[in-house]
Amino acid sequence: MDSAYVDAAGRPNPVAVELGGGIIGGMTLSPGVYKWSSAVTIPTDIPLAGTGSGSDVWIFQIPVALTQAANTTVNLTGGAKAEDITWVMVGAATIGATAHFEGTVLASAITTGAGASVCGRLFARSSVTLDSSEVTEPGSTVACQ
Repeated sequence: MDSAYVDAAGRPNPVAVELGGGIIGGMTLSPGVYKWSSAVTIPTDIPLAGTGSGSDVWIFQIPVALTQAANTTVNLTGGAKAEDITWVMVGAATIGATAHFEGTVLASAITTGAGASVCGRLFARSSVTLDSSEVTEPGSTVACQ
């Protein structure tokens, strides 16, 4: 986890810095590196729109924490794939109840609410707490979403 964390956190040339002041729900995000200096919140559905090129990558550099609200979805469009999305943060990640999340999370701690689903991987330095949640490895034979 440490080498993946250092790599993702150190990627240069963000396409956006401080996007939405850290509130990114409802925004359609194209591939690239996104960087904030504060916590990030996903209060409403958010689409990640691929280009269809097969080389799309999203890296979200969050120095504090990530919170996804209950009953929201990270949607993938345009050929975007969960295995090409990395969310890296110093603090904790919280995925709300019945929310659907996409991508790999590298954090200090991760918590999911009841009935949340993740198409991705969850790596934490201290703990991953799942409350009746489902995590599906991207690219596996089990379909995500």
